[in-house]
Amino acid sequence: MSIPRIVRRHIGYEAEPLIMIDGFAADPDALRKAAAEAVFKAAGQHYPGIRAPLPDTYLRHQLPRIARALGRDFGPCRRIRVIDAQFAIVTVSPDALDIRQRLPHVDAYGRDRIALVHYLSPTIRDGTAFFRHRETGFETIDETRAAAFFARLGNQVDATAPGGYIAGDTPLFERTALIDAMYNRALLYRSYVLHSGAISPSAVFSANPANGRLTVTAFLAIE
Repeated sequence: MSIPRIVRRHIGYEAEPLIMIDGFAADPDALRKAAAEAVFKAAGQHYPGIRAPLPDTYLRHQLPRIARALGRDFGPCRRIRVIDAQFAIVTVSPDALDIRQRLPHVDAYGRDRIALVHYLSPTIRDGTAFFRHRETGFETIDETRAAAFFARLGNQVDATAPGGYIAGDTPLFERTALIDAMYNRALLYRSYVLHSGAISPSAVFSANPANGRLTVTAFLAIE
């Protein structure tokens, strides 16, 4: 069994931790096979695609690796609680996105909430981008910032609504980091960091796990 390669970074002016793990799963090909046999459904919750349940063994195998990778970068951690974890494929074309899907977003407000993205497409390099809101300077959105951020953003997008997926700098947002997807690479970052899937204009929006941008997306709480 190969040993995962862990790279630790801090991104942006707020120096939020970002952990990249190459060689994350012992058998990524088995996960692709499981995805091929899974039943995908519309994701909801603003995700631009479809999701399906994971094999029961996935979290049992991966949680110890996640715990070791987290180390002390995200603060003390006695236990990891899984909030949600599923296969996911981006299937919505750029011209069909709603406004919420065309902007960087956060998935939760707490410092104890961690996002995992595990890339499972051998040939697709569309990864994940992280952003700073230019007007406020915010790179993270917690409960103390949410009202001011969304009020300002609402006023701005009425006049400057971006088109398509966001992967680089725009008049409203500055990109602070870009992590390319790589087969069997995983990312860990706090859910309140502004981010977006860095989906290229030439992306294939196939719902077939063999061809589409297949990932595992999970939301965790550290306690």
